[in-house]
Amino acid sequence: MLTLPPSVAFAAIRLGVIMSPGASEPHEAWAVLNPGGVRSPDGMMHLFPRLIAEGNYSRIGHGSVRYEGETPVGVERHGIALEPSEWYEVGPGGGGVEDPRVVYVPPIKRYVMTYTAFVPYEPRIAIAVSDDLWTWRRLGLLHYEAQSDVPDLNLCGNKDAALFPEVVFDPNRVPSLGILHRPTTRVHVHHDGADVTKPPSGEETRENIWISYVALDAVLADITSLTSVRQHERVMAPEQPWESLKVGTGAPPVRLPYGWLLPYHAVSALDGHRRYCMGAAILDLDRPSHVLYRTRSPILEPKAEYERNDLVADVVFPSASDLRADGLLDVYYGAADHVIAAARVSLPTQLPTA
Repeated sequence: MLTLPPSVAFAAIRLGVIMSPGASEPHEAWAVLNPGGVRSPDGMMHLFPRLIAEGNYSRIGHGSVRYEGETPVGVERHGIALEPSEWYEVGPGGGGVEDPRVVYVPPIKRYVMTYTAFVPYEPRIAIAVSDDLWTWRRLGLLHYEAQSDVPDLNLCGNKDAALFPEVVFDPNRVPSLGILHRPTTRVHVHHDGADVTKPPSGEETRENIWISYVALDAVLADITSLTSVRQHERVMAPEQPWESLKVGTGAPPVRLPYGWLLPYHAVSALDGHRRYCMGAAILDLDRPSHVLYRTRSPILEPKAEYERNDLVADVVFPSASDLRADGLLDVYYGAADHVIAAARVSLPTQLPTA
């Protein structure tokens, strides 16, 4: 039986690898990783893994978690959820759809998938919606309203988007849907064995977690309004050494009695080698740009063999979670950019103070 120390906030135990590239699955020739995930009304835990084929071409798959007792142990494959097809997803130089996050949003009665649409060398955020998790309708790329005190986010790359599943308030106290994202102007690609940094397409923007909003009334009137966001605010910047390079959204926010729990990833670089770890933050329920608490140390860092050595070494990248009835949280994450693993995290009963 798996046990966690009840007095330790955000203690994590590894549950192991639950999905690896299938030998007979050409869509997965390079990797399966970084899944979105959400439960349907029938209790099924759906996963939407990023599948990487030869040539670094990514699709978004669809599967469901298999359990032994209450422990996730595998994934049943259900095919492809999104195949790159739009101009912002595929071009002459390649492309793909990557790293989805999925939530159900009761006020609009739909599942919403945020994902990275990648056309070299332009990662941008796109949105799709579904009534049933099996059929998805693309709404298009995210567009950012101009704001005098913020660089034009339309000129930046962007990744790691996740929608809040419930209504929050924007800076003007307008009931809104909030979306977390990570503007970036630096795209790293491997070319002939060398790491190449592409020049920025706009003003430099530090790789921090931001939030933008869209008024709920606008979305209720027209679902495509989800792609037009405004009132941009910086939420979190690197603070600790293990976050020194950047911080980005992990799994979508989970509502707890004392705040929004945000599992996030952070990257450091020691001697030029990047290391991805998972942390946890608590955001204010009404004004989620206000950080109430964040862990000073990683709650999960690459130590297991499947996290340390593969396509990209030393990567723990959370992208989906499942809040259990016993007050624990199962987190699904990409490990070493090659497989999907799970961990179980203990949650404090009240807002931590240290």
